[in-house]
Amino acid sequence: MTDFSVGSMKVEDQGEGSAVVMIHGLGGTSNSFQTLMQSMDGYRVLRPDLPGAGRSPLRPGRPGIRGLVAAVLDCLKAADIATAHFVGHSMGTIICQYLAMEHPDRVQSLTLFGPISEPPAAARAGLLERAATARREGMAGIADVIQKASVSAGKPVASAFVRESLLRQDPAGYAAHCRALSDVTAADLKKIGCSTLLIAGEADPVAPVAMAQQMMQQLPSGKLEILPGVAHWMMMEAPETAARLLRSHLDANSNS
Repeated sequence: MTDFSVGSMKVEDQGEGSAVVMIHGLGGTSNSFQTLMQSMDGYRVLRPDLPGAGRSPLRPGRPGIRGLVAAVLDCLKAADIATAHFVGHSMGTIICQYLAMEHPDRVQSLTLFGPISEPPAAARAGLLERAATARREGMAGIADVIQKASVSAGKPVASAFVRESLLRQDPAGYAAHCRALSDVTAADLKKIGCSTLLIAGEADPVAPVAMAQQMMQQLPSGKLEILPGVAHWMMMEAPETAARLLRSHLDANSNS
């Protein structure tokens, strides 16, 4: 594995073959997908820390989800990748949807863990409150609340991972991503023609199954898998199942 930088954005680059780009969610990093990597032989996998998350400082002047989409496109250009499979989690699934809607020639397939179309009104207000809390108080309180609310009971290792991921976030970057989510509108899913796998957790309070089912009705080439007893961070809660579903979908839509 090697790392490269695109401006201030750090990107992990591992393997050879058809390109796969993994885009983490709010409070995540490239490590959000670490449990899947043993199943990725035969693929070239790029995992950026989005600007403002993990090891990547916040990039001024490119706000919102469209700024994050532009950062991913910069990553493709720097890596000399014309087309790729895209894998997203939570907020990252929205970035994937925008890429597939606006740049269909760059996207071979989508695999969306904890898929979100857009936050409901109450969640938008909560995201703005969370952004203010991050700036005012830092990440400790947010980390405790989120790991309890978004990981299913009886998963202490997953809870520890989520808490640590959140604690390590830059408060200003996290707040910027909260604001980006609070402002985003749903992509036009009817314009996404590539094969799309939605993976929803039965116990997910952040991206409920009902939202994934609504998305399925609009996707021309969509498939939905529901993981019993799993909440929002399914890559940590059910890593073997998550890896198997991802690999099967990639192989079915790739020449690698």
